[in-house]
Amino acid sequence: MSESVTTSSTQRYDVILIGAGIMSTTLGAILKELQPQWSIALFESLDSAGEEASDPWNNAGTGHAALCELNYTPRGADGSISTAKAAGINEQFHVSKQLWSHWVNNGTLGDPRTFINSLPHISFVWGDENVQYLKDRYEAMRAEPLFENIEYTEDMDTIGDWAPLLTGGRDPSQPVAASKFDDGTDVDFGAISRQLAEHLQTSGLDLHYGYEVKDVSRTSDGQWNVRAKNSSAGEKLNASAPFVFVGAGGGALGLLQSSGIDEIRGIGGFPVSGQFLRTTDPEVAEQHHAKVYGLASTKGAPPMSVPHLDTRFVGGRRALMFGPYAGFSTNFLKSSSYLDLPLSVRPHNLATQLGVAAGNWELVTFLLKEVTKSQKKKLEELYKFYPDAPADAWEMITAGQRVQMMRKDENGKAMLQFGTELVTGADGSIAGLLGASPGASTTPSIMFRLLERCFPSKMESWRPKLEEMVPSYGRLLNDDPQLLQEVSSDSQRTLKLAG
Repeated sequence: MSESVTTSSTQRYDVILIGAGIMSTTLGAILKELQPQWSIALFESLDSAGEEASDPWNNAGTGHAALCELNYTPRGADGSISTAKAAGINEQFHVSKQLWSHWVNNGTLGDPRTFINSLPHISFVWGDENVQYLKDRYEAMRAEPLFENIEYTEDMDTIGDWAPLLTGGRDPSQPVAASKFDDGTDVDFGAISRQLAEHLQTSGLDLHYGYEVKDVSRTSDGQWNVRAKNSSAGEKLNASAPFVFVGAGGGALGLLQSSGIDEIRGIGGFPVSGQFLRTTDPEVAEQHHAKVYGLASTKGAPPMSVPHLDTRFVGGRRALMFGPYAGFSTNFLKSSSYLDLPLSVRPHNLATQLGVAAGNWELVTFLLKEVTKSQKKKLEELYKFYPDAPADAWEMITAGQRVQMMRKDENGKAMLQFGTELVTGADGSIAGLLGASPGASTTPSIMFRLLERCFPSKMESWRPKLEEMVPSYGRLLNDDPQLLQEVSSDSQRTLKLAG
């Protein structure tokens, strides 16, 4: 690969990144460390990094480590609790903490308290059936080295000690249960994105803020051409590179469609809005120091709608958020067009979208009920968690757009896929990311998987550096308790975490 060259019409790079959120900035920082001589350009339509899906108010469930999120530990038909998905996500979050620790040590990231804070993760349920589920989950999880520090109680007073807002004003005869991990965290992915973007800029990356990428197309010489426009300045810019990553959140689908790669055929996008109740009232916020997840009470509710009451640290300020309340809008980004959904329909994905609509009436009904739910009804959901919540202390905020991927499974059945999906071209020259949670928390693992798919010939030479960046690279901590203890201790010390 060569250094960037500017011609009268096109700027040439080794790598082009689209979107300055946590995904692209993480990939850029990894590549700069692996191949410092490569020229990289990053295009962002907004005026700063991490302002869309990575923004802390938009990414409301931050710090996903599968410690308290109950949808990651489903009960099977035989009654058993599966911990496989939770273990996989937790492994990936350990990778994230190792990479952030490495970047704190080498100065890529600043003071860890600007982007990560210790925060207990609690699961909380009520009702006999749910209490039994949580007890069975506790027994299944504590058998895994990753989760051996889990605590469990059905005692109302103990739960009150863990999280007073959950028990104040609650009927003392109501069956309740909670589990707790003290080594949870709250993460501001917007802050990480901005720090990485600033580091990349000082390292020679060309960062183009205010430039919206209009399309990505293949040139006759096999390069990828990226056409961008700065509407406020009336300027256009063309750039090309042999590798392009589309980390544009909800905007990724349209750009991958414009690339014409076969791998995007048949794939559609289903946008779901997220709303949260938020309070910055210190008298309320200071009473709660935890991330608390429960169980969805509505049949057909998507996993992203599981209720949670979270402490958040944003810009040094403490706040509480409760939700989410699902909504629907046809735009794919908070800052984009309501035409996003109709313009994403293609002949090759129309059958998929119709199939998903026909097979998900429970979800459609749920979204309609959520959209029309009154403020009083939304507060009633809060009272189930926090019985004494003062209604006048909360404001409703829109917490971004999530575009879930619609595709056909191996049997040709249309399905709505919850999660994060990496889409790569057959030759590895282009990749993009679709979907949502647990996305941001598992970014480094996703980017390492991208490197393996897109740069297979370089992985052997890169491995020593990757193992320096992430000591557990290529290994499962759940299979090696000693390594788990070592990397956990190192991360806690470097990131100034408790536990």
